[in-house]
Amino acid sequence: MNFTILDWSILIVLLVVITAVAVITNKYTQSVADFLAANRCAKRYLLCISQGIAGMGAISIVAIFEMYYKAGFTAMWWKMMMIPIALLIVLSGFVSYRYRETRVFTLAQFFETRYSKSFRVFAGILAWVSGIVNFGIFPAVGARFFKYYCGLPDYINIRFIEVGQKFVQHHWNLPNFKGTAYLFNFDIDTFALIMLFLLGISLFFVFIGGQIAVMITDFVQGMFVNIVFLVVLLIFLYKFDWNTIISTLQTAPEGQSMINPFRTAKMADFGVFYFIIGAFGSIYNQRAWQGAQGYACSAKNAHELRMGSILGEWRGLVQMLIIMMLPIGAWVVMHRPEFKGVADAVHNVLNGIPNPQIQKQMMVPVTLTKFLPIGITGLFGAVMLAAFISTHDTYMHSWGSIFIQDVILPFRKKPFTPKQHIWMLRGSVFFVAAFIFVFSFYFSQTQYILMFFSITGAIFLGGAGSCIIGGLYWKRGSTKGAWTALVSGCVIAFGGLFIRQSWKDCLYPWLENHPTLLKWFTNVIEGIANAVPGINWKVTPENFPLNGQWFLFLAMITAIIGYVGCSLFDWLILKKEAHDMDRLLHRGKYAIKGEHGEHMTKPPTGWRAILPSKEFTGWDRVIYYAKMSWTLGWFGIFIVGTSYNLYLLWSKDKYCSDAGWSTYWWWHITVTLVLGIGTTIWFLIGGIVDVKDLFKTLSSAKRDLLDVGMVVDHHNLGENPHDAEEVHAEALGEASKFPELEDHPSDATAADAEKPEADSEKK
Repeated sequence: MNFTILDWSILIVLLVVITAVAVITNKYTQSVADFLAANRCAKRYLLCISQGIAGMGAISIVAIFEMYYKAGFTAMWWKMMMIPIALLIVLSGFVSYRYRETRVFTLAQFFETRYSKSFRVFAGILAWVSGIVNFGIFPAVGARFFKYYCGLPDYINIRFIEVGQKFVQHHWNLPNFKGTAYLFNFDIDTFALIMLFLLGISLFFVFIGGQIAVMITDFVQGMFVNIVFLVVLLIFLYKFDWNTIISTLQTAPEGQSMINPFRTAKMADFGVFYFIIGAFGSIYNQRAWQGAQGYACSAKNAHELRMGSILGEWRGLVQMLIIMMLPIGAWVVMHRPEFKGVADAVHNVLNGIPNPQIQKQMMVPVTLTKFLPIGITGLFGAVMLAAFISTHDTYMHSWGSIFIQDVILPFRKKPFTPKQHIWMLRGSVFFVAAFIFVFSFYFSQTQYILMFFSITGAIFLGGAGSCIIGGLYWKRGSTKGAWTALVSGCVIAFGGLFIRQSWKDCLYPWLENHPTLLKWFTNVIEGIANAVPGINWKVTPENFPLNGQWFLFLAMITAIIGYVGCSLFDWLILKKEAHDMDRLLHRGKYAIKGEHGEHMTKPPTGWRAILPSKEFTGWDRVIYYAKMSWTLGWFGIFIVGTSYNLYLLWSKDKYCSDAGWSTYWWWHITVTLVLGIGTTIWFLIGGIVDVKDLFKTLSSAKRDLLDVGMVVDHHNLGENPHDAEEVHAEALGEASKFPELEDHPSDATAADAEKPEADSEKK
């Protein structure tokens, strides 16, 4: 076992603290909106920190470990090409701002307000299936991490009620038996036991307080993780000499450099095109993935959500550094002669894992246990525990909610009572937990985690981006276009999943029996790879040449063409009317009090949406321009560095020296670390203030019991002054059957407030 009493104590203390925090939140969950979205009361720092740790997750850390162990520092360089894209997205609030303005609880609810009820149900089913399959390997990866990181055995023997030799001989008809036996003696699979324990904790948090409990416990865990990461990073930099790190990385094979990003031509999975497709997808699929949908609708208003996104990168500075440095440190340990004893011990553990892909996943975690000191081993284990719980409770809440909200609720003519609705949500969450446990236990993983994410996510993400961007920004986007985009993206993604899974055992052997076809296929695929630098497709018996990232790209392009083409047909040929965007986004005469600035009912559009609006305070503007300066500074370095290296390659056929890249990476780490220390303190203070504000607001807030996610005639139930009357008269019958509805507030919109008092009294 790799853990000492001190290491175990750290994990136990963390569990006790976050469980106590979750219990405290229970009294604030009084309505469906509380359970789904914390009654839309969260502010920027709370959102930023909580959503950050929820999005990181134990599986994400292990997945990124895989990438950096294979690609080293070079992966960080190519990720910088996304800087201007990410900057425009966060500064403008692209998609997220307008999505929050719709006041929906789920993406598919938005699809009903924008397109149709049938499309909501289809999209809800597709998102849910894609989500829980994608989610299916999360417990397995997390449980394997803890099993091998803590050094736990494969099985734990449970035995009790000892019986003697005579009892066995007489009652069990074993006359020759000698020794001691037990009435109950069986082995429990440690892997399954860890999954059950961790899923049980996550499930408890969701059950007890919904999104409020999820968000507050995630906040506590997020701040704990940031502080621990600082400690671990400082110890790591003290333990490993920089020259040792660089000299070891220089021994990487030719064409697979871990220092120079321009010497990675033979990097099969994490080359430049992996990041180019990722950059395109970050625009196309903004807010499309619903794993953390509770956070997308929990913000107090659209501006707070926008500010939380602007602050997001600074929150993750230390996380980004440590997640990069630890696998690089593991690579150094596994390739330095002086660490041969440690490397042999690591290989002994990994050789006991039959699945080669799981061996790759566990390479970094097992290596960490061999060089992190006592106490620090426990702290990092606690970080992974926090990352596991925060992601699992968030995802279980999201996927469980989506099934009820988008598959069951659209068929209802009346709302459930709040108590019924919340218990339906809990039941759905429990099903998700049970499904991912079974899926994780039996599914055999054959590819990198990030590739699995790409191809399973593509089932929904392939077409969802077109429906979201078109629905929020193009009044001519049509229901027919949305159907075409989502179906085509889904078909390509499912096709890719089938091909990837059946290639080794079925498809490639079939091609071998048809050598002419195999030769033609090989010539086409490898011909494209030879013609386009950076594409490393190769036809082999083991793996299909296109990975999950490429199938996602194909699905996205097909969906865009389908959405635009069908929408233009509806507009130009069928002459369909444009959608009322002001009503969709609650702007102008549909504006809702408190959703925007005091004197603003219609935010800027077009290029002006990128700039600070009237909603920005003086401090907001400081944050805005500081973020812009920091980000553009790094992108400027990327442009200069890339241009210089391309000049060397094209004019002199040589590379920039490893010494030059070594100096750059040292400065990159140092500057980021210094700023990361400051932002950790800053966000801790801001987050505590936001938590207090959340509890204060929830204590006095009047719940709108019609705010449950139902849609009537393309608007959310409760936004029309007559909704309460109609629900009572047409669906609920006698008011005594649902007395809570009598508390429905009458001042739902700014427009309502302007109506005569007589109308208000009548309502």
